[in-house]
Amino acid sequence: MEQEEVVATLCEFHTETGRSLLELVDESPVLLIFLRHFRCAYCAQALDRLSQVRAQVEAKGARPVFVHLGSPERAKPYFDYYHLSDVERISNPDASLYQRPAFGLGRKNYILHSLHPAVLLGWFKGSLFKYGIGIPKEDGDQMPGVFFLKDRKIVRAFRHRTIADEPDFLKLVGAG
Repeated sequence: MEQEEVVATLCEFHTETGRSLLELVDESPVLLIFLRHFRCAYCAQALDRLSQVRAQVEAKGARPVFVHLGSPERAKPYFDYYHLSDVERISNPDASLYQRPAFGLGRKNYILHSLHPAVLLGWFKGSLFKYGIGIPKEDGDQMPGVFFLKDRKIVRAFRHRTIADEPDFLKLVGAG
């Protein structure tokens, strides 16, 4: 991946507070977390897990930043619920950032994907009961991912193969 392409992408996309991703990465390493839709049990699980390890992520000098497919108004209650209301986030309803070659997050039919054994097993282990599930208002076919950005580069990446995959946030920032 050409670093110029990564830098151009980081420069183009801005958080809900108006700051560019490039500006954030230039200030400190960024743990960029792409979510699917807000009624996804696994996305709620990701918000919950980041909330639990946020202090450790930040102790390693990394700043968590979320990318979501909803409007800022739709996203706010979810981030508030998990005590992440002060975390920078990018509203990207057209999924253009997800699809950039730098990140290259795929798409899978969410109905068929829900029948994948790993997804079903995750639900039976409690994700569904703890976090619930609902009909997506955002793009349910969009796959999530997590990227550790430092010095204007993608240092480590986790691209979900199934929605039930569980990224290790601490390992991604070099703390695990």
